[in-house]
Amino acid sequence: MTKLSLLCLPYSGASAMVYSRWRRKLPQWLQLQPLELPGRGARYAEPLHTDMRQLAMQLAREIQGTLRAPYALFGHSLGALLACELAHALRALGCPEPVALFASGTAAPTLRAEYDRGFAEPKTDEQLIDQLRTLNGTSEEVLANRELMDLTLPILRADFLLCGRFRPMQRELLSCPVHVLGGKTDRATTEQLIGWSKETCGSFSVDMLAGGHFFIHAHEARVLSLIKGHLDVHRRRHQIPLAAATW
Repeated sequence: MTKLSLLCLPYSGASAMVYSRWRRKLPQWLQLQPLELPGRGARYAEPLHTDMRQLAMQLAREIQGTLRAPYALFGHSLGALLACELAHALRALGCPEPVALFASGTAAPTLRAEYDRGFAEPKTDEQLIDQLRTLNGTSEEVLANRELMDLTLPILRADFLLCGRFRPMQRELLSCPVHVLGGKTDRATTEQLIGWSKETCGSFSVDMLAGGHFFIHAHEARVLSLIKGHLDVHRRRHQIPLAAATW
């Protein structure tokens, strides 16, 4: 049965496993495909990246042989930037564009200067832990676990460099719709979120949800409802049956 694939990119410091619980909450016509990044999860032994475009091209080459249209891309925070770069990298390799790009919880590529201020140089362990506290996504118990932090902080350090050293470039716009999700109390401003409209010549939308940076977990049901709603039009266009899906 034809399905629409949803490729998901993780946020800074995270493994693709952060999306695993979505699998049982999505309709049957929507196939979840979390993309693991080098240096974490099952790919822990691989070197970490600090260059966004090199990472995107590596991922594109890895999946191009098995990628089947239709597909959509979703990324939160770092993952949103990477998802956008992945769409361009796949197009450069001759693959079809996604039917939609979901950019969640971060400033647009052209409006990163203020958002990523201070992230272009490696941060100390203490600075990284302070940043985690600011984002309100990690408990004090976890932050105090030295063994766990020793595993997490190198990944987080590299991921912050991925964002801090990223620079936008002039190129052909994407043609797919771009759907932006933002947290009402997150640090990404309305202007920074709307700036994603400059990445496509297709349609554009912004949905604001209650909560801070990790609204995708705090309001997971709403996030999944929005994704499903935006992609349902593509399901119908590609004549993908609903099957026995429930929502």
